Amino acid sequence: MSRPSRAPLHRTLTHRLHTLHKLTDRASQAAYLTATGLPLGEGRCLAAIGAFAPLSVVELADRANLNKGQASRAAQSLVDQGLVAKTANAADARGVELTLTRKGRTVWRRVMAVIERRNEEIFGGLDADGRALLGDLLDRLIERAQQAAGEGEEKGEDAD
Repeated sequence: MSRPSRAPLHRTLTHRLHTLHKLTDRASQAAYLTATGLPLGEGRCLAAIGAFAPLSVVELADRANLNKGQASRAAQSLVDQGLVAKTANAADARGVELTLTRKGRTVWRRVMAVIERRNEEIFGGLDADGRALLGDLLDRLIERAQQAAGEGEEKGEDAD
C-alpha cells in the first residue's frame, strides 16, 4: 500500500485550484455586476447561450458549469429580463431551446468583454510562453478528469 502524500494541504493541486476558483469568482462576480448588472451565474449562462445557442437547459448547465436547477433559474431570469428567448424544441416537444434576443446580444457583448478582461487580469502575470504552457496543462488535466468521470470528449471553451 502506498503512503499518503506528505505535501501540505495548501500545496495540493485540488486545494490550489479551489483557492484560485474562489478568488477569481469573487472578482468576477463584482465585474459582472458592474459591467452588466447580472450576477455571475446569469452572466455565465448568457455567455454560454451566446456562444453555443441554441441550447436546452441541460446543455446550458453543462456549458455554464452549473447544475440543472441553477441553469434553469438563471435561464428563466434571463428570459424575464428580455435577454433570452425560450422556444419549444421542434425535435422534442417537452424540451426548450434558449437563444439570445436582440437585447441579449447587446448584453452578451458586454459579458464577453468582462470575460476577456478577467482572463487578462488572471493570466497577466504570465508571458506568452507561460500562458501557452498553462493552457496546455489545464487542457490535459480537464481531459483526464473528463475521462475519469466518463464524460468523453472536450465540450469546447466555457465562460469565465
